Amino acid sequence: MYSRIKSLGIFGLDAFCVTVECDISQGLPRFDLVGLPDAVVKESRERVRASIKNCHLDFPVSRITINIAPADIKKEGSLYDLPVFIAILKAGNQLKGDIDSFAFIGELSLDGDIRRVNGVLPMLLKAKEEGLSAVFIPYENRLEGSVLDGIDVLPVKKIYEVMKHI
Repeated sequence: MYSRIKSLGIFGLDAFCVTVECDISQGLPRFDLVGLPDAVVKESRERVRASIKNCHLDFPVSRITINIAPADIKKEGSLYDLPVFIAILKAGNQLKGDIDSFAFIGELSLDGDIRRVNGVLPMLLKAKEEGLSAVFIPYENRLEGSVLDGIDVLPVKKIYEVMKHI
């Protein structure tokens, strides 16, 4: 199964669009994360795995490959946790709904809380420029999101709030 989720990244003061792809296939259980991730992004595997389990969802016992594109730009920080989580659920058919015009930004705690990240305002400006209809952001970043018109900014505290909205 395959899914594609939209997110955003930040490099200095410049934001850029990111696509998080997930492929769940047969084979020995494995969780690979590619796309020039730094150490914090690589650690998202463990945060996402624990969040899925602690939110009483099924973590696929399969070969999971996550690609964070574009591959030629270094991805830094924990802001990709939420889109990786959503990509796995979507590819595993645990999440239904049309989310093609949504983007996701946020760090996950091990129990499914969504934590603050840096650089939300430039990322929201880029999302608006790209024509996205809504962006899920951490609740703690809500003030940054409140200054922007023309795009739905959806501050969330917990993963179940994201799933309920979808």
